[in-house]
Amino acid sequence: MADRTLDTSGLSCPIPILKAKKALGEMAVGSVLEVIATDPAAPNDFIAFCKATGHALLDNGTREGCYWFHIQRAQTS
Repeated sequence: MADRTLDTSGLSCPIPILKAKKALGEMAVGSVLEVIATDPAAPNDFIAFCKATGHALLDNGTREGCYWFHIQRAQTS
């Protein structure tokens, strides 16, 4: 279960990533952010984002024409 949901439907890269980065920065370590996106580049973008930042991509998929991602906030410096 996500602690917070961020709907970036209709937004194109890099806006969903930037909004997710900001949201995660406001959350406690270990919290889970659900991101909803429609940008076709989102799956690759969020995989790369999590690898680069150390946040954990717990799960992802599609539903109702949207992509969704569950990202757990990591301790970052």
